[in-house]
Amino acid sequence: MKMKTLIKNGTLVTPDGLQKGDMLIEGGKIAAVGTSLDAEGKDDISVFDASGLLVSPGLIDLHCHLREPGFEYKEDIASGMRAAAHGGFTSVCCMADTHPVNDTAAVTEFIKMKARREEALGGPAVRVYPIGAATKGMKGEELTEMGDLKEAGIVAVSDDGKSVADAGRMRLVLSYARHFGLPVVTHPEDLNLVGGGLMNEGYWSTVLGMPGTTRAAEESIIARDCMLAELEGARLHVAHVSTAGGADIVRWFKARGAEGRGARITAETAPHYLYATDAWVGGPDGGLPYDANTRVNPPLRTDKDVQALIAALKDGTIDCIATDHAPHHSDEKNTEYALAASGISGFETALGVCWTALVASGHMTPEQMLRKMTSDPARIFSLPSLAELGGNLEIGASADIALIDPAAEWIVDVSEFLSKGKNNPFHGKKLTGKVVATYVEGKCVYKEKGRA
Repeated sequence: MKMKTLIKNGTLVTPDGLQKGDMLIEGGKIAAVGTSLDAEGKDDISVFDASGLLVSPGLIDLHCHLREPGFEYKEDIASGMRAAAHGGFTSVCCMADTHPVNDTAAVTEFIKMKARREEALGGPAVRVYPIGAATKGMKGEELTEMGDLKEAGIVAVSDDGKSVADAGRMRLVLSYARHFGLPVVTHPEDLNLVGGGLMNEGYWSTVLGMPGTTRAAEESIIARDCMLAELEGARLHVAHVSTAGGADIVRWFKARGAEGRGARITAETAPHYLYATDAWVGGPDGGLPYDANTRVNPPLRTDKDVQALIAALKDGTIDCIATDHAPHHSDEKNTEYALAASGISGFETALGVCWTALVASGHMTPEQMLRKMTSDPARIFSLPSLAELGGNLEIGASADIALIDPAAEWIVDVSEFLSKGKNNPFHGKKLTGKVVATYVEGKCVYKEKGRA
């Protein structure tokens, strides 16, 4: 007989706000929600006392890199699933930049098989949704067999890590993907404009003597791909928006879409763009200058950009927050800034960074912020096994749940990460808000040490 779980005395995160209550999980689904649910005398029910905790839908990440196959020394699917569960994520969408690239049904099926195998061995049952490459080998040339990839289980296509340089080819990608009902995730970065840039072009790049990357590299591709999506009536999802100008462009095109002009555009930003700035490369608060853990594509921007992105989240221009979890081996970061790999291992700090930047600062309510990490991403990609109830705590929904301590203050220590990647610029920083337990289909896949 499957055990039932009763979560008692928590504060439920609902579309109508925060509500005190209990939740009964049975058969992997939310069976009941109320204020006086009781487990007394019932031996088949385990009880989790959630006093002082928020009971949230499980976090959903539309953008991560699990590295397997091919780069298992950085991360593998098993370690990525453990790290995701540690961060409160119950569903993650992994990009295609593996080796071999996920540009065939065989690679998609391999990723799904590895995730199922981890679950069968008793590991975290975090849902893994592959994203297929838009072009073969992610070379920006020949289109992939998107129909075969969709049948194998992808939820979107993307050459993330690089943009499709040829505009004509990108138009074909959008047109072809539209026929299969697949969103296209664009990596907005013109590599010709990036040149040898290592960080945001501006005051701090000048002070530090570092080659800068112009924000036009990002904004020009956002504008181009939004125009092409409008032309083709395709679904375009703009990855990791990092500039105020990029948010303005998305806002303008989304307004045109609302007028019925054909564009179906959504956008994400990442936790680090809501908190860290290019000043961090200079070693703020006594930190080391030229810390390669601050190197990311697109680069960390200015405080003005941070505030603009927060405003864009609040007004709906930016639809969701995605981690862009990009773990690397320590050798790839413990080197000169110019030689360091770009990316942040972000699963395990995402909730804390966002809570600190958005909720603790008073910019957003808990339910507003969590919507950007739960129900909104489920809607954007129409994630199949979550169906219409994805990211909600309604009766009958899958019991994908994150229990959050909103008052917890903690110091980031990358040695405690479950990810293989310890590359994170928030190491040593104090954050507010912490995940203490994660459930997927009613199974506890992570619980903080010391919790009953």
